[in-house]
Amino acid sequence: MTLTLQKSNIKKQSTIAVTGSKSESNRMLLLQALYPSLLIQNISNSDDSQLMAKALKSSDELIDIHHAGTAMRFLTAYFSIQEGKKTILTGSKRMKERPIKVLVDALKILGADISYLENDGYPPLKIVGKELNASKVSLEANVSSQYISALLLIASKLKNGLTLTLKGEITSVPYIKMTLALLNELGIETVFEKNTIKVKPIQRAINPKTLVVESDWSSASYFYSIVALSEIGTEIELSSYKGSSLQGDSVLAEIYKNLGVKTTFSNHSIILKKDTDSLKALELNLKNAPDIAQTIAVTCLGLGVQCDLTGLHTLKIKETDRLEALKTEISKLGGTIKVTNDSLHMKPTSERESNIAIDTYNDHRMAMAFAPLALKTALIINDAEVVSKSYPDFWSDLKSLGFSISE
Repeated sequence: MTLTLQKSNIKKQSTIAVTGSKSESNRMLLLQALYPSLLIQNISNSDDSQLMAKALKSSDELIDIHHAGTAMRFLTAYFSIQEGKKTILTGSKRMKERPIKVLVDALKILGADISYLENDGYPPLKIVGKELNASKVSLEANVSSQYISALLLIASKLKNGLTLTLKGEITSVPYIKMTLALLNELGIETVFEKNTIKVKPIQRAINPKTLVVESDWSSASYFYSIVALSEIGTEIELSSYKGSSLQGDSVLAEIYKNLGVKTTFSNHSIILKKDTDSLKALELNLKNAPDIAQTIAVTCLGLGVQCDLTGLHTLKIKETDRLEALKTEISKLGGTIKVTNDSLHMKPTSERESNIAIDTYNDHRMAMAFAPLALKTALIINDAEVVSKSYPDFWSDLKSLGFSISE
């Protein structure tokens, strides 16, 4: 599906209900599979979370999670402790190019029976579930936090719990803390001191408990971009959010102050308001929130603001190489951009090409990050349906704001 976005003006005031966080939902779904007395509300309606839920309920031997990277990591750990169950875990062509060796090696140290069916270090995997008796493992600290969370989520079910040592500087600490906070909510004991994380085993049943998924901050990023690119006084209210968020991407509220957007928390909602055109160049280390890099870069392009973003090494192994994809698409629009293995540097430009077709590379965030530019110039989004991976209602929500979108 190719969508044409005409240069648009949006309503001065709007309200959007954003679905639950994919990151929280996928963690809670796995915990619910381990502890069935757990109930979940406001679960994400994303493709990834639906694939995760379906896989956890499936009795099939072959599980295909398509593009869902979080599900691949979490399910590798989950199926490794399902005693006596044999699982073939596979995904899309791109998923078979995304490394998983770090996690598989760690699980094997703990005693898991996992083998590669095609290329060493990459899916698809053959997993034979068994009891894991070892309890100590080390990982490089700068790996994807999803590897770390995958181990932590199953840790309380290991016979002797888990002591996980992280070597070096830790990446994406908020996502690790999110996982530990959810374990704590279930009464599972954890300790995170310096570079060591300990999770104690729990043999008893968990008391019935309802967890409410906070709305997704990554999804909120596109509305921050929209407000930043709008006229002074434009407001969008988003539900349901809280000031004490577990999500790393909640740093948006602080970052977008520099791009003219004020955030107000009110009754489980946030109100985003464009309150100034006095903008500052951005120099950010996004190692704790790399998923919002695309949105920030495109916002800065639209505003003509310089940005220097670092801490982005994990973007190379996402749905696409996000840094190279950004370089290609921003260059099409007339932006001056340079990327390295872990950084992005863009100089401001006042000239923007119009009616450019943006390629999305099977990456939901590419489609959604570029869409707000329709407030400045007409553009075309190729393979626009890719947004369903995390935000199926994205295009209809943009139309409700006043965007002019047609197939």
